[in-house]
Amino acid sequence: MSFFIPAPAPKSKLGIYRLLSTNAGVHVSPFALGAMSIGDKWEPFGMGSMNKESSFELLDTYYNLGGNFIDTANAYQDESSEEFIGEWAEKRGIRDELFIATKYTTNFKREFDKPPFQKVMYIGNNAKSLKLSVEASLKKLRTHYIDLMYVHCYDWDTSIPEIMRSLHALIMAGTVLYLGISDTPAWVVSKANEYARCNGLTPFSVYQGAWNVMDRSFEREIIPMARAEGMALTPWNILAEGKIRTDEEEEQRRQTGEKGRTIMNPQWERTDEQKKVCKALEKVAKEVGIKSIQAVAIAYLMQKATYVFPLIGGRKVEHLLANIEALSISLSDAQIKFIEAQVPFDAGFPHWIVGDGSKLNDFWQFTTQVVSKPIAKPLRPDSQ
Repeated sequence: MSFFIPAPAPKSKLGIYRLLSTNAGVHVSPFALGAMSIGDKWEPFGMGSMNKESSFELLDTYYNLGGNFIDTANAYQDESSEEFIGEWAEKRGIRDELFIATKYTTNFKREFDKPPFQKVMYIGNNAKSLKLSVEASLKKLRTHYIDLMYVHCYDWDTSIPEIMRSLHALIMAGTVLYLGISDTPAWVVSKANEYARCNGLTPFSVYQGAWNVMDRSFEREIIPMARAEGMALTPWNILAEGKIRTDEEEEQRRQTGEKGRTIMNPQWERTDEQKKVCKALEKVAKEVGIKSIQAVAIAYLMQKATYVFPLIGGRKVEHLLANIEALSISLSDAQIKFIEAQVPFDAGFPHWIVGDGSKLNDFWQFTTQVVSKPIAKPLRPDSQ
């Protein structure tokens, strides 16, 4: 009998783990479970919420299918997201099996009728805000370390040296293992990473931002920056606030009154342009032999760039199971172009001159003949 016994087959493709990024050697599930809906405080604001029982059911399903990457933030569901995740992981005895990401910057003490009554120390990218947020997150998550700590968004006031030095101190203390940044201009991230490298500090390994097939502005600056910096991408809003849906699904929502997330945009019905994209996704779904157009939309993102780990949110187990189908879809180049053709994307200046790096621009070709270095290709199901 061999000592090196092969691992059993995973229960789902969530259990086929991937390198997080070229700068982060940890291996995580191809989807992160987005925990903005986990918690019981935000339903009045159009965000939806989950009680403890339904939260634990969703977390159990994700974990039992092989999932290990959970994404939350200090302020989600007025802190109950971190609290539920921490209690669940402690009760299951699985904290060290998980890769938990959280964030600081936004005010996690939002309620004005409760202490602390002066809130200003709890916001921003500054060192004091970071200290207060991390100490609170450790207690709520019932852990002594955070796997991935994000700057939630750039505040335009805190200097890059202060941000990178205060984050690096957490790395050196063993309180945080990896650094990420969210919702921040590409030039700020590049400047911060360059400062870190030049000063012996820890750079960002992961970028999180809004990206979906209906809004591709993420592709203009963020993806080229992440490629150059060796960073992973964890896109949120991958289903366009739930607007990636069929006509039948929209009618069902109209009848039940379940409008989905309206915290960012109260208009829950799709525009004609959005319906056009959904029809294209339906056509491709039929071609690849699945029912879920949401899974096609997720597969599209994962096959556009390397090291893409979409945040799968929502509150229902059946939606999680349907989204996992994306890991079995291999889209052809023709199908990707067909989807993109529904709403043409204008990268703007200077990209219409220099391109995206996938091929040499006309200035080179008109001067001489050279071969460009290839861009790394994303993993596809048929290549694993």
